[in-house]
Amino acid sequence: MSDDTVLVTGGTGFLGAYCILRLLQAGYRVRTTVRDLRRSPDVRAMLRSGGAGDDAAVEFVQADLTADDGWSSAVAGCTYVLHVASPYPAQAPRDENELIVPARDGTLRVLRAARDAGVQRVVLTSSFAAIGYGHARVDHVFTELDWTDPDGPGVGAYQRSKTLAERAAWDFVEREGKGVELAVVNPVGILGPLLGPPTTSVLLIQSLLNREMPALPRLSFGIVDVRDVADLQLRAMTDPAAGGERFLATAGDSLWVSEIARILRDGLGAAGKRVPTRVLPDFAVRALALVSSSARPMVHDLGVFKPLSNDKARDVLGWRPRSAEDALIATGESLVKRGLIEHH
Repeated sequence: MSDDTVLVTGGTGFLGAYCILRLLQAGYRVRTTVRDLRRSPDVRAMLRSGGAGDDAAVEFVQADLTADDGWSSAVAGCTYVLHVASPYPAQAPRDENELIVPARDGTLRVLRAARDAGVQRVVLTSSFAAIGYGHARVDHVFTELDWTDPDGPGVGAYQRSKTLAERAAWDFVEREGKGVELAVVNPVGILGPLLGPPTTSVLLIQSLLNREMPALPRLSFGIVDVRDVADLQLRAMTDPAAGGERFLATAGDSLWVSEIARILRDGLGAAGKRVPTRVLPDFAVRALALVSSSARPMVHDLGVFKPLSNDKARDVLGWRPRSAEDALIATGESLVKRGLIEHH
């Protein structure tokens, strides 16, 4: 057991729970924040689902990104902080500040508390949403050097919130950090074996397997396995070379939705038979967007392929992620195991 205590914010989340599991596996003492302590049994159930014992040494602290209460207690005595918690809505809010304010101000609360408590390094979970949006043209491979233009074309509330929160974090550390180190992990769509209810990214796979999406829009996505993101968080937490750096977490290049569908059909046997194969014409998606708020965010990215590179995480931190195919199949198998795929 390490003498170092690590705070993981957002222990009720998909990635947060896997970060706790990875830290426990590595021998750290772990503390995690929940907005309501009554959710603690839910987190313990997720950890057991992931292989942790009933007596997993996890301490719970109540803290909310929208309030100052609890954060000084949460970080007290911690060597590191993995700041994973961030609002991720199932659909776009009516007021984008419902996302932006807790994302940005919550990140600054965590950093301020970490600085005051003498935390050595904070690893912020940002997103590809802070890298690959708002650009007029896609004519290069996206890396950590790229930033989303929050005022650019097609940038929604979520992309804006992640960009502004990460920018605020770097500014804070530069101006007021007083020695606290910052590293940032920018994951693409996170998939992998479920520990609890399906997350937003996993819902896409579930909808394909249940044929809730009768045809496939011409969209592309990056994919990464949640277990590999948790592993990258630990590397970014402890490797001296990670301080002051950001790392794009992706299994590899983007995949078209049609490629994702083919992998699921070919790799999941009977469970993959209902996955659609027909590609939806762009004009049909645009027409649908006129009447469907869920289709509206797709329009700007129709037919856009965003090349991705994970070279920095591989070269600097020795990170070796699973393939996108492996992450997709693991997600599908997990959905089947949990009875979330209809059989016809």
